[in-house]
Amino acid sequence: MPPDPTGTPVVVRAVRAVVAPLTRTRLFRAGAPRLLPVFERLLGRLSGGRLQIAGLLVPSLVLHTVGAHSGVVRSAHLMYTPDGQGRAIVAGTSFARERHPAWTANLAAHPVAVIDVRGRLLTVRASRIPEAERDAAWRRIEAQWPGYRGYERESGRAVRLFLLRPVDEPAPASLAAVAAGAHVG
Repeated sequence: MPPDPTGTPVVVRAVRAVVAPLTRTRLFRAGAPRLLPVFERLLGRLSGGRLQIAGLLVPSLVLHTVGAHSGVVRSAHLMYTPDGQGRAIVAGTSFARERHPAWTANLAAHPVAVIDVRGRLLTVRASRIPEAERDAAWRRIEAQWPGYRGYERESGRAVRLFLLRPVDEPAPASLAAVAAGAHVG
C-alpha cells in the first residue's frame, strides 16, 4: 500500500480495504442498524465508554444531542473524519436508508452538542457543510473509508454533512450531565 499522509497504520488500512466493501452489501445494511447499536452499547458498558466497535477501524465518537422534538438527551455512535483543523466531519448516511437519521434533525434544531472521543468530552457547535464544500468533504471522508459516499447514492437523498467545531461555551443545561462525565444511554 502507498504511504498514508494521515499516519494510519498499514494494518488498519488493509483491514479497511477488506471490510469497507462488505459494509456496502444489502445484508450489512439490513442487519447493522439493528445489531451494531446493541453491540456498541455493550462494548461501551464493558469498557467504561472507552471502546467502540467502529473505533477499531475508523475514528469514532459518541454524539450527545438534545432531541429536536422531545428535548431528551440522545446518543449516537458515529464515524467521524478529522478535517485537519481540529474539527470533525460527520455524515448522516444511516446505512443508505431512505430517511435521515434522527441525530441530524437534533443537530439542526440544537446545534450545540457534546461529543465523547475515546473518553474525552468536548462541547461542539455543529454546522451544515454548504453545498459548495460537499465534494471536498466527501473526498476527505472517502480517503478514510473508501466508497462511503455510495450510501448517499443508494439512499436516493442528499446525506446531511455536519462540521463539529469545539467551542469554549458551556453545554446546554439538558446536556450538563453528559458534559460532566455521566454516561448516558
